[in-house]
Amino acid sequence: QVQLVESGGGLVQAGGSLRLSCAASGSISSINVMGWFRQGPGNQRELVAVITRGGSTKYADSLKGRFTISRDNAKNTVYLQMNSLKPEDTAVYYCAAGRRVYSRADAYNHWGQGSQVAVSS
Repeated sequence: QVQLVESGGGLVQAGGSLRLSCAASGSISSINVMGWFRQGPGNQRELVAVITRGGSTKYADSLKGRFTISRDNAKNTVYLQMNSLKPEDTAVYYCAAGRRVYSRADAYNHWGQGSQVAVSS
């Protein structure tokens, strides 16, 4: 079993920044990829960014340049730095973990509880 615990969501004004964290515990030796998906109201869960243990990253094209994913393997923690936030970034952000890099949410079988990010205009 893998447990993912998120922190760092909240309410921010447009143009502001937030940093999300996700700490993994349990059977983490099987985990190579950690990252973030988001789900806005009425939308499907979509890729934000993922990162491998070796540091390779994959971002949603629309978020490159504003969002940065990083990882501390010693702490089994992944971070998402979100800058220049827009109201359309409002969503529940979910931490995900798995063996390989996929863009589809249904390819990941370990999930955090979700962290609400709300961006006001």
